[in-house]
Amino acid sequence: MKERRKRDVGSWGRFFWCTFFVVISCVVVTGFTFSTFTIFGEKSRPVLVSSWRKQALEAITGESYIPPAISIRETVIFPDQELVFLKYPQSARLFTKDELVCLYFSPNSSDTHIKLPPEDVDHQIVRCPSRPRGFTLSLALKSNVLLPPGPTHLWDSLVYEALIDRDNTTVAFVKGLNLKPERASDPTRFECVYGWDFRKPKFLLRSEVVSIAQEIVRCKTPLSVLNNPKRLNSTIKVSVRMKGKGAILHSVAEPKHRSPPDPPVRKPHVMCVCTMVRNQARFLREWVMYHARIGVERWFIYDNNSVDNIEKVLESLQAGKFNVSRHMWPWIKTQEAGFAHCALRARDSCEWVGFIDVDEFLHLPAGASLHDVVWNQSSTVAELRISCYSFGPSGLISVPPKGVAVGYTCRLTAPERHKSMIRPEALNSTLINVVHHFHLRNGFDFVNVDRGVMVINHYKYQVWEVFKEKFYRRVAAYVADWQDEENAGSKDRAPGLGTRAVEPPDWSNRFCEVMDTGLRDRVLQMFEDPETQRMPWQEHQEDDEVESSILMEQLRSKRMVYSEPL
Repeated sequence: MKERRKRDVGSWGRFFWCTFFVVISCVVVTGFTFSTFTIFGEKSRPVLVSSWRKQALEAITGESYIPPAISIRETVIFPDQELVFLKYPQSARLFTKDELVCLYFSPNSSDTHIKLPPEDVDHQIVRCPSRPRGFTLSLALKSNVLLPPGPTHLWDSLVYEALIDRDNTTVAFVKGLNLKPERASDPTRFECVYGWDFRKPKFLLRSEVVSIAQEIVRCKTPLSVLNNPKRLNSTIKVSVRMKGKGAILHSVAEPKHRSPPDPPVRKPHVMCVCTMVRNQARFLREWVMYHARIGVERWFIYDNNSVDNIEKVLESLQAGKFNVSRHMWPWIKTQEAGFAHCALRARDSCEWVGFIDVDEFLHLPAGASLHDVVWNQSSTVAELRISCYSFGPSGLISVPPKGVAVGYTCRLTAPERHKSMIRPEALNSTLINVVHHFHLRNGFDFVNVDRGVMVINHYKYQVWEVFKEKFYRRVAAYVADWQDEENAGSKDRAPGLGTRAVEPPDWSNRFCEVMDTGLRDRVLQMFEDPETQRMPWQEHQEDDEVESSILMEQLRSKRMVYSEPL
């Protein structure tokens, strides 16, 4: 009996130690596989690659897969392009456009793959052409290092930008809510969600929505996020869900602090301008130089997927001491959201901000400056609404060499709509705007500027080679693209053109009812060299136009050519 009890004790002891050893082994392996661990005082984090991806990548290169220092965080799929977000280790250098390749391969075949150059690389965002049907998009370094694909999101339902405002609320920019324009919606129907992985509800923070309108949601930021600055510099994201329906919108938005809690006592600039551009680089020099002469001190350029070497033009302007900055804004049909985002960025440095396009020129017929106009306003006036005159091709069939203000001199008689200059401090917290004007806080009002004091010359109907680009896509969220049948009679469209970019035989003589040479005469007086009769922007304009045409033609041809394997 004693011997049997001894054998039982011995067998249970062996079972205990064996079980203990197995458990400890599993914990160690799991720690090495999924967690950050320390070896000789240095931290390491393994990179996991699914077996089919690893095999496909190895088959493409013919070499063993080596986990790179950078990784693909996620990808956003647009109708005609894709944005790939990269994740870099701290202190790692950023890769350039010349070092990366957009790689498309089929998960079911290691032999079928395509590589194309990226359309643009801006810091941690790589813009690639759309993937062929049935293919997966990844990236490769030209040094034969491949990056495994990350999770993908569709653009039509996405939280795409976010920032922490002065009052510690989070301002989130959202696509897919489909709210009505120019009105606030009921915030109690929604909630904001913060977290690293929205697939794990146990690890999410929820907060109330303060306001919601159009594509902008203002959230009450959780204290645990505000009190831990490191979280704002990590990959924590914010999203939105409609209560009762469960689904949390996909998100790539990481909220960051944009401005100090208290406004500055004195702002460095009286007059600033925000604009959104796509392939308008060749017109920027004239537009910036002219507006600098009449009082604009700072320009915020929101680049909406340009491929015309805009960086080079802006660098040249910066070298000429113009305070111009480029902000990558890849989100399509989001002009209202982009202008709200710009208003928040400009608020700390600008007393007034104008929202105009690159084909729109502020004209002061009496010869005053912008500073004269805004200084004459009372303290309760926070928006100046300025009438727009639309100019036609003025008999031209090619781009005027001295610029648009000198070249186009014939316009429609009646003004069309208006554009605004605003005090960003006075904006309503919802940030509602419809491109032409913003909603203001209580106690502030707008005025319609007398046309004898200031108007906008809108060179809307230029020569056909320029004008036809408007058919590609309209930037405003609540304006139908011209290729769509929707709202065919809208004033935003060119009368009589329909939905196809086909040049009418009489295009050069359309939209000409009144000769107006007021701004042309002033621009010639300001800028024309008396000896050469040239304008200062002409020194680079020809080169800009040639480079722009070459770059866009190269991009079109590269999209159509499949390249050989890596």
